[in-house]
Formats: sequence, C-alpha cells, structure tokens
Amino acid sequence: MNSQTVFANALLNAELPCPSGLKTWNGSDPTMRFAVYRNNVMVSLIDALADTYPVVQELVGEEFFRAMARAFAQAKPPRSRIMAFYGHDFAEFVASFPPAASVPYLADVARLEMARVLAYHAADVASIDLQALAAALADPETLVSLRLMLHPSVHVINATFAVFSIWAAHQDATRTPPVDPDVAQAVLVFRNGLDVDTLELAAGTAQFASALQTGQTVLEAAGVASSDDPEFDLSHALALLLRWQLITHLTIGREHHEHPH
Repeated sequence: MNSQTVFANALLNAELPCPSGLKTWNGSDPTMRFAVYRNNVMVSLIDALADTYPVVQELVGEEFFRAMARAFAQAKPPRSRIMAFYGHDFAEFVASFPPAASVPYLADVARLEMARVLAYHAADVASIDLQALAAALADPETLVSLRLMLHPSVHVINATFAVFSIWAAHQDATRTPPVDPDVAQAVLVFRNGLDVDTLELAAGTAQFASALQTGQTVLEAAGVASSDDPEFDLSHALALLLRWQLITHLTIGREHHEHPH
C-alpha cells in the first residue's frame, strides 16, 4: 500500500492512526494537526451532502443524517474535484443503510433531490422546431421510425412511494397537506431557464418519457405507456413535453435529422 493510499484511508477513518512520516513546518505535533485536518475534511463532505439533500435531512433529523452521511463519506470518498455531484449514488447507499429502513421512501426522495442537482447543471440545448416535429408526426411513414430526444436536464423518477408529495410538503413550511407515503408517484425534473422544475406525472406519461430516453420510437414508447396505464393519452404527453420545450431533436429511421431550432 503506497503512502497516498495510507494517507487517504487515515483521512476518512478516525480509528486509523496518523500516517507515519508526517512533518509540520513549525515543529508542532503532526498527530494533532492531522486530526484537525481530518475533521475538517469529513465535516466538509457531510456539509456537501446536506446541501444536496435538504429534504432527506429534514425527514430523518440532522443528527441521524450527519451520521448516515459520515458513513457514506467513509465508504464513498470523492472521485472528482467537482463537489456539486458528490453523492450522486447516495440514494443507493440510503436504500441499503439498515438504520434507514424505517423510512422506506427516503431513497426515492434522495433520487429526486440528486435529479434536481443534475438538471441544474445539465447542458443548454434549444428546443426543436415545431413545424419540423409536426411534419414528422403527420407523416405515417415517418411516424413508424420517429424517435424524439429529450432535453439533457430531463429526469423521470418512477417511485414506489409518494416522493413528489413528500418533497413538495417540505418546500413550503406554511402548507403541510396530509401525505400518504405509500401511494406510488412519478416525477418529472427538468430545468426551465435558470430554475429547476419538479412536476408530478401520470404513470403513462412517465413511462412514455422514460421510453423515449432509452431510444425507443414514439410508437414503441406509446405502447409501453399504454400497457402500463390504460388511460395514457399520447397527444397529452406530447403536449406536455412541448409546453416545457423538452423535445430537442428527432431521428427518422437510421438517419439522424436534428432540428434544434
């Protein structure tokens, strides 16, 4: 094990001793200086997670959250200097964290909160030209192989629990409507200008958008949505995506025809 690995392991685990060979510029005890540095690093990582997951913290309380975040930081140290995305896999950790089992919807809320971070930092892409899309939808031969690309900021969350209602209840302290957490909800997250929007979706619309993101044709995606939700309305789903300018390109057949304007 090289010296960098030893240093990194000791930095994240307070039970490990101060690495040997450390020296200070003023001759002070390196063990004490390292302990202070270790504490500052861990606190910074926990604070970063708290900034990304404020609702998760509110749901379990600050003490529990910081203990859980510390366990995550020890198991999943940063791999990048870009701290905005640190904790992108926190939801998976929460789902497998035994002490959090009593709050089964916690991981879904974490997924929503990370989706909002990713949406905020996603690339800017112009929406599609409406005339080009209308022409493609109106041509039966084109429609068979028509694929639509959604904006990079779009994230669809098909949750087992009432993740949207739980999240929304924590956005306005003056409004706390009753929430049944066991009601499954689908959520659409995307950036609208400089703001990130979060909307509840019908199950079929969520399946349709998710299928489009996997590269399925419009008709294939509509079939998936209809099988999941008999009340799925293709026109309504397309109107919603167009209203928020979330369709950016289209592909016809094997050729890629981009219409960003």
